[in-house]
Amino acid sequence: MPPRRAHRLRTAAGTVTVLAAALLVPTADASVAAAPAALAVPAPDIPLANVKAHLADLQAIANANGGNRAHGKPGYKASIDHIKAKLDAAGYTTAVQQFTYNGLTGYNLIADWPGGDPGQVLMSGAHLDSVASGAGINDNGSGSAAVLETALAVSRAALQPTKHLRFGWWGAEELGLVGSKHYVNTLPTTERAKIAGYVNLDMVASPNPGYFVYDDDPALEKVFKDYYAGLGVPTEIETEGDGRSDHASFKNAGIPVGGLFTGASRLKTSAQAQKWGGTAGIAFDRCYHSSCDTSANISDTALDRNSDALAHAVWTIGTEVALPPGPSFENTTDVTVPDNTTVTSPITVSGVGGSAPATLKAAVDIKHTWRGDLVIDLLAPDGTAYRLKNSSSSDSADNVLATYTVNASSEAADGVWKLRVQDVATYDTGYIDSWKLTF
Repeated sequence: MPPRRAHRLRTAAGTVTVLAAALLVPTADASVAAAPAALAVPAPDIPLANVKAHLADLQAIANANGGNRAHGKPGYKASIDHIKAKLDAAGYTTAVQQFTYNGLTGYNLIADWPGGDPGQVLMSGAHLDSVASGAGINDNGSGSAAVLETALAVSRAALQPTKHLRFGWWGAEELGLVGSKHYVNTLPTTERAKIAGYVNLDMVASPNPGYFVYDDDPALEKVFKDYYAGLGVPTEIETEGDGRSDHASFKNAGIPVGGLFTGASRLKTSAQAQKWGGTAGIAFDRCYHSSCDTSANISDTALDRNSDALAHAVWTIGTEVALPPGPSFENTTDVTVPDNTTVTSPITVSGVGGSAPATLKAAVDIKHTWRGDLVIDLLAPDGTAYRLKNSSSSDSADNVLATYTVNASSEAADGVWKLRVQDVATYDTGYIDSWKLTF
């Protein structure tokens, strides 16, 4: 996990509001996942010994290659080759994606399991690179090994998922999420729209662990919270690494994200030590970004629990039988989004009744020549704003074609909802092509 970095927008300016007329078309929404139904196939127990064997392999690779597995170093490429060979032997279709950063070649590894709905992709991933100062066994050999062993468990079970399962290992995360940004930004918009969810594991075996769950997507958050509640282990919302790991690359493209984390350089509080054990007043991982982040820098208990939690999520979401989608309402009237301007597009929802769901889907199709200029919010009938997308000076791809999940359970379903789009920079413009709410 890289340190926090500030991003500077190219320009900023004031706003002007434009209101478009609504064209309401109730439709069925086949492009997004419906609410979870019953678990079709129970998840297996992930053998801790297998996950630790993968960590031992990564440690041996680092030892043989100057002590690290950093971007552009031979230890990183050896790590990619090692994991790829295991996945190839397990029946996966693998692809190595190259990119260049700081004049050095980096690599992402993508593995697809055959079968499942190709229009509904459930993806799990972790960054595989270390910092240059060490082997990076907790950061992030732990996440990489848990994702690998979950993928191998899918193969051992000859799983026939309802969703298409894809796994990814990212390069140059420690230099600013470079590999995952490259993967997401080079995907055609139609392919990005097929990713129903992305689960990220980064540092999941810290030696003085906490149990943190990402709160970005309500459905993914619930799967992990329910799993840990079943173990009697309390969780907290992940804040230390928010936006600092590869899930941010997917989230910025409108893909629902979730994940797990056991803490980095922050100190464990007395209250956290009381509920989780460990030692208050010291870091969750005292070897964060240091040479001592070796195979000795691991909590077996946390590694075991988080590996099993990932498998639970993959089986729960990947094998669920989708319920029919709820009613949908769509506005297909184009709304121009000029530079340095805020526009809104309304949808009137009627006949649904009661509260909106915790998994309200907002499908957005915006044509724009630099989507990083855009800030997008969903406005509830009472005016409450739900942020769907932040601007980013590094997000240079075209268009926003994404489905966002919003926990709108505190809102009345019926009323006038609005999509608010703000262009915060100059030189690039576009328009709202259409957007849709599915309840």
